[in-house]
Amino acid sequence: MDFRYLGNSGLKISEITYGNWLTHGSQVENDAAIACVRAALDAGITTFDTADVYANTAAESVLGEALKGQRRESLEIFTKVYFPTGPKGHNDTGLSRKHITESINGSLQRLGTDHVDLYQAHRYDYETPLEETMQAFADLVRAGKVLYVGVSEWTAEQLREGHKLAKDLGFQLTSNQPQYSMLWRVIEEQVVPASKELGISQIVWSPVAQGILTGKYKPGEQPPAGSRATDEKGGADTISGFMNDETLTGVQQLVPIAADLGLTMAQLAVAWVLQNDNVASALIGASRPEQVTENVQASGVKLDADVLSRIDDALGGLAQRDPSLTKSPEHRVA
Repeated sequence: MDFRYLGNSGLKISEITYGNWLTHGSQVENDAAIACVRAALDAGITTFDTADVYANTAAESVLGEALKGQRRESLEIFTKVYFPTGPKGHNDTGLSRKHITESINGSLQRLGTDHVDLYQAHRYDYETPLEETMQAFADLVRAGKVLYVGVSEWTAEQLREGHKLAKDLGFQLTSNQPQYSMLWRVIEEQVVPASKELGISQIVWSPVAQGILTGKYKPGEQPPAGSRATDEKGGADTISGFMNDETLTGVQQLVPIAADLGLTMAQLAVAWVLQNDNVASALIGASRPEQVTENVQASGVKLDADVLSRIDDALGGLAQRDPSLTKSPEHRVA
């Protein structure tokens, strides 16, 4: 496993992060989820990402149980705050001081730790003054409950505003967690240049485009039984934008490229996002331990310019690049 610095900080994280969105506490039984975490540890992953909203807090509990007994100092545990949790009352959401303070206390209890290494604003909150949000984060850093602060899916301008306030309050904004893959490149035009300027890294989610880039979905064919595209608990909704014959045909053209490199399609997809030097880590999820074992082999893979060009040629204009697609809800969802 290779390691990279997180933003302009001294913190190193594994360039493959194990994330448990859509799996722990929902799609995957606890025993299987714990087996996946153990596989991640065995593969050298030290960085684990979750959020209080995943499975309405259950995902944090499962991750905490799976990491029990591990040396805490050898791990980097990340979680997030913004979306509704608990009974979803009027203050059970957003980035107010009240919600942030209550959320971190709940997250620490569920994760079985006295601090998280990275606490992330899961989206931008238009209904709370940014000064209030950043002051609440600063207080958590000073209290020792949070070591580093990041965000998720913030625009370039929001990153600049947050970075300035953080600096004024005596801490760093170190990371952003956006969607990024061969098929979703919306951060490249604005977010990445701003992040490089500010000393902020990307921790990217969905590098395999919710499974699309594995090549298992074929144009003109029904999705495989048990796949995310058939999941009625939410998985099918998250993948629907990619489930069209034009995209699936383009993805099949990546098969010989992966084969020439001796990589699986998933390994190629994860390795591709890691070629971006602003990416500190790629998030992978899993429902089976062998998926973890396979995907971590993307760590350390270098793709030369010719391979990157072949990938661009294969996908043509299928990749989404519109920077306006980086956005947060205009109103809290509860």
